[in-house]
Amino acid sequence: MAWTLLVAAGILEIGWAIGLKYTEGFTRLWPSVWTIAAMAASMYLLALAARTLPIGTAYAVWVGIGAAGAMILGMALLGEPKTIARIACVGLIVAGVIGLKLLEPA
Repeated sequence: MAWTLLVAAGILEIGWAIGLKYTEGFTRLWPSVWTIAAMAASMYLLALAARTLPIGTAYAVWVGIGAAGAMILGMALLGEPKTIARIACVGLIVAGVIGLKLLEPA
């Protein structure tokens, strides 16, 4: 259950990270409301997951999901550069998240 909460928190982190772009410095009401709500929900789910998981693992996975997801959506939606180096770096982040999951004690 903790891992499910953590993945949901990471997906919400992707949402608020991309949402920041659409808030235009928190000058647009509805994108700002969505972004702030996603931030709060993401932190809350992270806190719930951290009740069971070690905080270092939970935080690293949360950040990894958010960073990789934001980079992928940035390339797909926002026209950010799609270079081999950037894609390889996202792959390294994903590999690190998978490694943390696989190495987590049962």
